[in-house]
Amino acid sequence: MSGFPWGAFAVGLGWAAAAAFAVMLATFAVAVRKGVHRVVDAAWGLGFAAVAVVTCSVAAATGEGDTGRQALVGVLTVVWGVRLAVHIARRGRGHGEDPRYDAMLAKAPGNRNLYALRMVYLLQGALVWLVSLPVQAAAYGAGAPSVLAWTGAVVWAVGLAFEAVGDAQLARFKADPANRGRLMDRGLWSWTRHPNYFGDFCVWWGLFLVACDAGPAAAAVSAVSPLVMTYLLIGGSGKRLLERHMAGRPGWEAYAARTSGFFPRPPRASA
Repeated sequence: MSGFPWGAFAVGLGWAAAAAFAVMLATFAVAVRKGVHRVVDAAWGLGFAAVAVVTCSVAAATGEGDTGRQALVGVLTVVWGVRLAVHIARRGRGHGEDPRYDAMLAKAPGNRNLYALRMVYLLQGALVWLVSLPVQAAAYGAGAPSVLAWTGAVVWAVGLAFEAVGDAQLARFKADPANRGRLMDRGLWSWTRHPNYFGDFCVWWGLFLVACDAGPAAAAVSAVSPLVMTYLLIGGSGKRLLERHMAGRPGWEAYAARTSGFFPRPPRASA
């Protein structure tokens, strides 16, 4: 681990934090002006893209790390983050406040906007900084990308495909008036109840493999990232909360019985 540029990396951590919080504070200003805090969901992906661009630019400008790995991890992160941001922005266009934020802000002790700033924007900024550690560490690793890094890129690609295809399938399903009130149980959604969350899981474990390729120090400092993301997707604000919301819908129990809760597999035969 002695060959890792810890001093330059520490400076890069500061730049990454500045990028993440800049995106969240700008989004907060937009949300206050519009009176709708759901716009922060689109800023999640943009925050990661900003961290990747700033981190790789700073590392390259100071002569640290390998430019090939910086380009690889930067492109992977920006493509994922921008696609996610555009998808969420399109999905929320024309809608009012997200019920989750309405429920949370109804309990605000004082000014709703300041409470949202503390409990949503600043918290998400900190999570973006923490979860993006593989991107930050990979940018400072010496040596050209090897098979491990490209294996991580393949895992990332599988994740992006699950997210993009799953989102497109769900959007087409909801656009058909005949499906109103029905559960989406086709395509990837028949193999896993959460193709988008499984996709996120693959994306961040793939980026972690790219960081591992930068050496043991980069792997050690960024191992917390995919673990935190996995917890958020499965046990935190992802799968657990969404399924609690879906549990009362007609047909949910039968769908859950035949469809994997997370990792894809062929659907079980109906009883």
